[in-house]
Amino acid sequence: MTAQRADIHLSPSTWQQPVPAPASAERAALVEETARAILARGSGRLLVGIDGLTAAGKTSFGHELAEWMADAGRPVLRATLDDFKNPWKDRHLYDRETGEGYYRNAYDYARLRSLLLDPFRSPEANSCALCGIDPLTQVDHSEERAPLAPDAVLVVDGIFAFRPEIDDYWDYRVWLDVDPELSVRRGTERDQNWAGSEAEAIHRDRYLVAERIYLAEVDPLPRMDVLIDNTDFARPRVLAPRRPTAEFAAEARRDRDGGVSHVE
Repeated sequence: MTAQRADIHLSPSTWQQPVPAPASAERAALVEETARAILARGSGRLLVGIDGLTAAGKTSFGHELAEWMADAGRPVLRATLDDFKNPWKDRHLYDRETGEGYYRNAYDYARLRSLLLDPFRSPEANSCALCGIDPLTQVDHSEERAPLAPDAVLVVDGIFAFRPEIDDYWDYRVWLDVDPELSVRRGTERDQNWAGSEAEAIHRDRYLVAERIYLAEVDPLPRMDVLIDNTDFARPRVLAPRRPTAEFAAEARRDRDGGVSHVE
């Protein structure tokens, strides 16, 4: 690439992960292929959503895409849905700790739209907020603004990215696929530092239950522009929307309907 490198604007949240070190030529090629497909959608502002089970590698993949596109000369904004949750101080008003409660109540989609998605979509807007409430410190960052260039790409990662409340915003949809048990294992290892001995229960009984509801109600997989098996970080591969998440989704729909469901 010969273009001058563009800026990447990051969320001011303390809930940050570093850009991953290069893992393999195979992974670099898949990142490039996906980034090129995104940029082929147009020279104006583009909005990319990255979803998948917890700990599927969404944030890392978003960072990798951002680096490639910035190197290609497109300004990039990075955001995560975790920076637009309802504040913990209000959790006594609703259930957020069961799986169902987490799915229904954890995220503030109205604030996400007003601070980030709607400004990004508006040709008149020249800035947006990349964070509402910091999920760790609970500091409100909504007044901190990032510039919006006419050709900016906004890359947003997070679970439930394709719920009806925000599904119409995306120009390009990515699903990172991992087995549910791998999701629990990775998430438990990642969150030991703050969740301690409760980490596995949080992932199995809250996050995985919430994701089962999401897959049963929303069925996002058929709408993906690309579905990537991210089981092996060094050897990701593009696949059709089948196993393992599609099998998990089929089970979720069967539980919801009380009938028979299958993976086609």
